[in-house]
Amino acid sequence: MQCIRFDDGDAYERGMSPWSRLAGEKFLEWLAPGPGLQWLDVGCGTGTFAELIAEQCAPIEVHGVDPSEGQLAFARMRRGARNLALVQGDAMALPFEPKRFDCAVMALVIFFVPDPAKGIAEMARVVRPGGWVAAYAWDVLGGGFPFDPIWEETRAAGVTPLLPPNPSAGGLEALRGLWTSAGLEAVETREIAVERTFSTFEDYWTTSTITGGVRPPLEAMSVKERDKLKARVRARLPTDSKGRVTWSARANAVKARVPTPGQALVRKQVDA
Repeated sequence: MQCIRFDDGDAYERGMSPWSRLAGEKFLEWLAPGPGLQWLDVGCGTGTFAELIAEQCAPIEVHGVDPSEGQLAFARMRRGARNLALVQGDAMALPFEPKRFDCAVMALVIFFVPDPAKGIAEMARVVRPGGWVAAYAWDVLGGGFPFDPIWEETRAAGVTPLLPPNPSAGGLEALRGLWTSAGLEAVETREIAVERTFSTFEDYWTTSTITGGVRPPLEAMSVKERDKLKARVRARLPTDSKGRVTWSARANAVKARVPTPGQALVRKQVDA
């Protein structure tokens, strides 16, 4: 099965990062972390969310880890990169010692991790007792993906769009189950809705068809097929009197704390 790849940092930055930042801002408002924390952004990609943490959360430090050197190379060129410590690594084998961070987060990543439960266990391992383990992910199977109009018309044209390896992992119930199974405490979930307005349909189309999950299926079509699909997407999207296109997306979020030694002991006694 062909998988989505994110080796082009510039394309991801132009296509997905604005959506990610909108969702990330609401996510951080909900997480409501205090200042002076040590953060880990797992699957940091081009550094959009890591930079957001640095800007809004007054952290002591922000570390980011990602498997794609192409993404990391872009992240290192960001305006706020001097405040970020970025390393190449695997979400299922984080290159950090236990209890290293106050907060570990995954922003739009959980459904790309081959073994989501192992990735969560790794985040819990590197977070101190009482610290946060949290994530948010597009509701891919529920129609919440920012580029869903293109995906829907691609399917109608008989071409299968590229889904993340574990698309169901981003569902609300799936996230709650994963975090609960990891032994984390005070698990909470919520939906995050965001909206963007594009100056024209062409603006939406251009920025939405350059990313890893959308571009390959379109490249497999002939020019005539692509033009037909584009026309169907255009007819599908609402346009105001000035030609602007507004579209919304939806993400699911989860947060919980690593148990303190006392909490872990109580749980063990209850389970016994």
